[in-house]
Amino acid sequence: MTDERNLSGPGRAEDQVTAIDRLARELEGIRRHETGPAVEFVRGGILFAVREGSGHSFRLRPEIVEAALRTPDTSPSARGSEWVSLASTAADAFTLDRAKAWFETAWRLAGEAVEQRPRMN
Repeated sequence: MTDERNLSGPGRAEDQVTAIDRLARELEGIRRHETGPAVEFVRGGILFAVREGSGHSFRLRPEIVEAALRTPDTSPSARGSEWVSLASTAADAFTLDRAKAWFETAWRLAGEAVEQRPRMN
């Protein structure tokens, strides 16, 4: 994995918000909606991630959520059983890696769901 840096200062590592915003610009087909204090990330009409404050919630497969909930700084999301919340209270590399991986996984799953939708003829 490369050592990614925030452009706001030399040697300063990305935080969770900055990393997710960067990924949202780099990955295809993401629409970003600001709804009050939250920022929603949508692909093909499917909500797959939400930032609330400086933490994020991700829509993942139930087995991934189950495993994710056994890692630090996570909690079940009020959004449902397919969602996991990750607080940003820990600013360590492991938490940042999980946030980026879960965001990209949620983005991929949203793309798969779009592809599986029945098509109108």
